[in-house]
Amino acid sequence: MSDRRKFVTKLLKISALSATLPGLAKAYGQTQSKAASIMHLMPADQQGIRLPYGFKSRVVAVAGVAPTDKSKYRWHEKPDGGAVYQDFSRDNLGGWIYACNEESKTGGVGALKFNAEGEVIDAYRILDNTLYNCAGGKTPWNTWISGEEIPYGLMWECDPYGNNLAQAIHCLGSFEHEACAVDPVNRAIYLTEDEKNGRFYRTVLPKYPSYEKGQLQVAEVKGDVFSGTAKLVWHDVPQPNPKKPELETRYQVKQSTIFNGGEGIWYYAGFVYFSTKGDNRIWSLDLDQQIIKVIYDFKTSQFPVLSGVDNITVDNNGIIYVCEDGGNMQIVMLSENGQAVPLLQIENQDKSEITGVSFTDDGNRMYFNSQRGPGHYGKKGITYEITGPFEHLHQFFNQS
Repeated sequence: MSDRRKFVTKLLKISALSATLPGLAKAYGQTQSKAASIMHLMPADQQGIRLPYGFKSRVVAVAGVAPTDKSKYRWHEKPDGGAVYQDFSRDNLGGWIYACNEESKTGGVGALKFNAEGEVIDAYRILDNTLYNCAGGKTPWNTWISGEEIPYGLMWECDPYGNNLAQAIHCLGSFEHEACAVDPVNRAIYLTEDEKNGRFYRTVLPKYPSYEKGQLQVAEVKGDVFSGTAKLVWHDVPQPNPKKPELETRYQVKQSTIFNGGEGIWYYAGFVYFSTKGDNRIWSLDLDQQIIKVIYDFKTSQFPVLSGVDNITVDNNGIIYVCEDGGNMQIVMLSENGQAVPLLQIENQDKSEITGVSFTDDGNRMYFNSQRGPGHYGKKGITYEITGPFEHLHQFFNQS
């Protein structure tokens, strides 16, 4: 039997097994999440990662170690949010770059450069002299915006190609930044705040893509976020860059709505999707209509395989990928209607968190990090690459 036929056969078996999960959960009480997490994954590979049939993993960088002998840069500690960029340089046609934050007191952002064959050919810094850079966002003009998760933290625009110095973007506000996503149609940047009483923000750019005269706004939710009828109302933040605790951005507009621990956010096809870790929810915002709804809620989901929600991305087929901070140490695929299916699971790294999930433009390679993976010298951050038949996952996801 050919590999392709084996794979299709495997998917059909998986679909049948997936249909039995609600029954398994009912029979075994609280084991639904565990059952779902192992139902379609193969035994762990040599990296300790459980993947679907036909997929494979490799380590591309380890904290404290130079990823390639062509560079002296040692990969940074606690790798966090990241994104992939096509490399347009003449000497590396077909290659790409993975930009990745460092969530530590050293802060900043590092980058890995790959050639067309997927070999790491360079590693370097693109941001220094910042603190606890957690997540960020990829811009349509191929820069990386990196957020400081500290009181009065800033967002910094970095050049993944290493040609330009990073610059602070003051119009995106000063607060405990997590991530951001650019809406190129309505000319705004949406931002999450990693606080229990955090808020959801956007900065409107009247001279897009320039940041000149950008106005920070904070959201107020009106309506039921579970029914699909809730809408956002936006209020200008009077002082986007405050200096006193009582004037922090989340306190300046009384009508603003609390979002409990804002995490990853990503733009895709007129929507932004974001996560809130405090209540284990994934949100969807229709940008044209400003309708906001919860598409996944751990407490109410019929298939609660996803917990510890953190960084997210969306692939070319519109599938949302959510990293777990803790939970079962999984990356979980999520659909607009709330279907949740684990893509992978890391074993023996329960004290870590998964971060920085992102795809190459062709969708054939996925990158992510384990912040505190096992190593000879203690817990070290590890950056992984996953390859395999991602194009089949969309079909499987719809069937499961």
